[in-house]
Amino acid sequence: MTLHQLKYVTAVAAKGTISEAAKTLYISQPSLTAAIKELEAELGITIFNRTNKGIILSSEGEEFLSYARQVMEQTRLIEEKYTGGKTGKHLFCVSAQHYSFVVEAFVDLLREYGGDEYDFRIRETQTYEIIEDVARLRSEIGVLYLSPFNETILRKTLRANDLRFWPLFTAKPHVFVSASNPLARRTAVTLDDLAPYPRLSYEQGEHNSFYFSEEILSTLETKKDIVVRDRATLFNLLIGLDGYTICSGVISEALNGPNIVAVPLAVEDRMEIGYITHNKMIPGRFGRLYIEALKRRLPSN
Repeated sequence: MTLHQLKYVTAVAAKGTISEAAKTLYISQPSLTAAIKELEAELGITIFNRTNKGIILSSEGEEFLSYARQVMEQTRLIEEKYTGGKTGKHLFCVSAQHYSFVVEAFVDLLREYGGDEYDFRIRETQTYEIIEDVARLRSEIGVLYLSPFNETILRKTLRANDLRFWPLFTAKPHVFVSASNPLARRTAVTLDDLAPYPRLSYEQGEHNSFYFSEEILSTLETKKDIVVRDRATLFNLLIGLDGYTICSGVISEALNGPNIVAVPLAVEDRMEIGYITHNKMIPGRFGRLYIEALKRRLPSN
């Protein structure tokens, strides 16, 4: 296995076809195909599945590609350190639940270390997909929470995927509401106070178990439920429909504006928010820098 072969695999995965990757790499299609087949034979795996419509990564290929990208990133960093030359794009990916401090830390990382070329990705996604992304090495870091309700199930899922949870901070439950909502002026609200208003929550797809919900107290029955996929839609509905969502209370006015406020929820519960990493992979340079950026963005109280 050579660095050239790793470069070939990442190029084909990025372009989606042998022909386009060959043009980018300035080699012939037969040479590129032969190099990849030789690598597959050496490793005893199938990296790409060949179909009538082209080639797609196999499940083994997805895992291999994640390792290959990290090796190439480390190689670039060594070359930069000892040759002082420009060596291509920096690579980094994080998957997370919908937290503003996660985005703020991502912005900090890019502003300070992105450089002239980079391929940085942030995925605000479903809880199980966060676990899956880090388990399959699509993301170096995942950010989610544990609570007394979900902790046993989530820790079991993390262990099964060879992942480790690192706590960042513990938050008391809050609700996000529109600044124009009558509840916004309260010092705290109860579950009875929330009863007349629509409850908003994030969709969890195929893994729609209460244990994977992004909101605590997800088992409580409500008369009005709205399920969404993204943060912008949720915030728009909070404002447009005077809805609420149960959350950590951490919000950034710089990112989200002044129209959403956090109000403490009078319940005995907690959210331990932290990040997950793979036990078989030490975070690379940008993973470590991102963790430092996360810690700098944590709430002060």
